Amino acid sequence: MDNSEVLGHLLKIESEAAILVNEAQAEADKRIAESEKLNKASYENHCRAKSEKLEKELSELIKLAQKNYRDELESYKEKKSAASIDFKNFSLLLDKFIMEET
Repeated sequence: MDNSEVLGHLLKIESEAAILVNEAQAEADKRIAESEKLNKASYENHCRAKSEKLEKELSELIKLAQKNYRDELESYKEKKSAASIDFKNFSLLLDKFIMEET
């Protein structure tokens, strides 16, 4: 084998190696893209599920707070309407405070 044949053979091998490297890179890029797609979908599903759970919990807390507010307001109204005002004693107490200040 002379030098030109050896050189030609080496160039052919280099060309084949370059093709293999390019194919491997294309396959790696394809796998990376697929993996990123799956990871993104998984992440989005996880976030969506977590978001839905938190929104449901928030909605339940709001409903509970609204119920507690209504119950407290109703209790206050009942206590207010049930309370009797002793005008005579109130007037005497006011007179006492007024007389103490002078």
